[in-house]
Amino acid sequence: MKAEIYTTSTCPFCHATLSLLQERGIEVENHVMDSDPLGLMEVKKLHGHRTVPIILLDGEFIGGNDDLQRLDAAGKLVASS
Repeated sequence: MKAEIYTTSTCPFCHATLSLLQERGIEVENHVMDSDPLGLMEVKKLHGHRTVPIILLDGEFIGGNDDLQRLDAAGKLVASS
């Protein structure tokens, strides 16, 4: 499993997302969008998600930190072998 996330440096939910993914050994591509507000607006619009983090797992949009936490609680957040 690989994750691609869009974050801002001051967002505590973004930090929690990154920490959880790292704890689970999942490869992460983190796009810190602090200096690209227009790009962040486009990503939000593309995925229909209003807040950060915006999380994609294996290229599929799954939502934000709450959604990631639910996947983890269900045992569905596992690193690729």
